[in-house]
Amino acid sequence: MWNNITFENPEFFWLLLVIPLAVAWYIWKRNRQTAEIRLPGLQGFEGVTSLRARLRPLLMFLRMLVLALIITAMARPRSVDVTTSVSSTSGIDIVMAIDVSASMLARDFTPNRLEATKEVASEFIRGRLTDRFGLVVYAGESFTQTPITSDKNIVLGALDAIEYSNILEGGTAIGMGLATSVNRLKDSKAESKVIILLTDGVNNAGFIDPKIASELAAQYDIKTYTIGVGSNGMALSPVAILPNGQFQYRNVPVEIDEELLQQIAQATKGRYFRATDNTKLEEIYEEIDQLETTEIEETRFYNYQEHYRPLVLLAGVLLILEMLLRFTVFRNVV
Repeated sequence: MWNNITFENPEFFWLLLVIPLAVAWYIWKRNRQTAEIRLPGLQGFEGVTSLRARLRPLLMFLRMLVLALIITAMARPRSVDVTTSVSSTSGIDIVMAIDVSASMLARDFTPNRLEATKEVASEFIRGRLTDRFGLVVYAGESFTQTPITSDKNIVLGALDAIEYSNILEGGTAIGMGLATSVNRLKDSKAESKVIILLTDGVNNAGFIDPKIASELAAQYDIKTYTIGVGSNGMALSPVAILPNGQFQYRNVPVEIDEELLQQIAQATKGRYFRATDNTKLEEIYEEIDQLETTEIEETRFYNYQEHYRPLVLLAGVLLILEMLLRFTVFRNVV
């Protein structure tokens, strides 16, 4: 009953200051009313004090308790049960196109560009509760990793499974990655359609021109955010595969076709971002999260339960008990 209690009128608790003042007044007045008798000795009066006289302060205690209960009742204690109903009025379909070429294993990010991208993208997906997601991966060619779905577990599982594979043709086919993403979204009925295209290189493979793919995106009203991933200057990147199957790394210049990524973003009314480290990549996804907000309606129902009645009832019972004791048991007690 008394869990999650709040007080509607807590200012009434200031009246509790009256209680110590009343107790002090009672003690002072009782001492003034006590008669003094001067005698040569008190040996004859030892043990004469009445038990009723000793218990008489109980009346004062009961009255102060009644006062405290009434003040607490006036503060209006109550508990509230809140029921929340959440509904989305407009959803967003988002396709994340991720470059999985060998250069994404460069170690200018921790532990590398690809793993850093997967980690940040996972957090982004988890935070978009009412949106649907799809995944496209591309290197020298592109394919759909996950079609658009509202099942976040499927998307997150597919994202976690993304890794570099030499099965894909080498190179970076930005145009094909974008075109495949557009193909996943063109028939979507969502009010807003978004592509987040991430790459660390230049368009050097594939048979679809990125500019043509961006025109298709604009035709279907698909906004594209492009992200260039890579530090400024040099980066420790894989350059060859050793006989044991491991990559050989060497510092190579970071080359990102920023002009092309800016053109794609501009043509589709999106934005271009440059991520030079893990922190910057996180900030970019946070900014996109703010740019692409989903309207959510939250309805709350409050059920209040008042708790002052038991206090008033208990105060009434104690007051009646105090009056009965005063006019019966303690009637003739000084």
